[in-house]
Amino acid sequence: MMDLITSWVSAAGYIGVFALMFLENLFPPIPSELIMPLAGFAAARGEMTLLLVIVAGVMGTLVGNAVWFEVARVFGSERTKRLATKYGRWLGILREDLDKAEVTLRRWGPLAVFLGRMMPGIRTVISIPAGLIEMPRIVFYSWTALGSTIWVGGLAIVGYVLEDSYQHIEGYVDPIGKVLILMVGVLFLWQVWRIWTRKPPNKVG
Repeated sequence: MMDLITSWVSAAGYIGVFALMFLENLFPPIPSELIMPLAGFAAARGEMTLLLVIVAGVMGTLVGNAVWFEVARVFGSERTKRLATKYGRWLGILREDLDKAEVTLRRWGPLAVFLGRMMPGIRTVISIPAGLIEMPRIVFYSWTALGSTIWVGGLAIVGYVLEDSYQHIEGYVDPIGKVLILMVGVLFLWQVWRIWTRKPPNKVG
């Protein structure tokens, strides 16, 4: 996995970093915890510039989140909830989950978006309820950019600083990446299982 990402970044450069981070925010096949440190490695070796690596990562994150945010705004709250009611068991999210997420977004607003950008499992889906409540675009994109810059920039800097230790940690990065990907899959399956085994709410009358 490490070799695959490293070769992709080396071959595609900043566009590769952008594309990987874009995909990570659509449906995370490869977590940013692996993408950005390796891009930082490449910058430390002189293949790219650290600042532009961070810019490419943040832009990929913004565009990926824009897809979910804008689609959610177009669909609207009620239509999305109807889909969740009908197909939620297969998608791993129920109407009650969307209701709770909306309540959180309406209460905490920008702070939830900002902090959500740095929380595994949350950062990919936080844009959906933000779009459903029609959060002002300037608010959503500003706080998403700020949180993403801190998260993405921090990961890239870690990779850049640790470049001197590359030979020592090379044997650990690939297994860690595989574990992270496995964890994403396990979390999704657990969410689906939790939904299928959840007891239906008691009906009154």
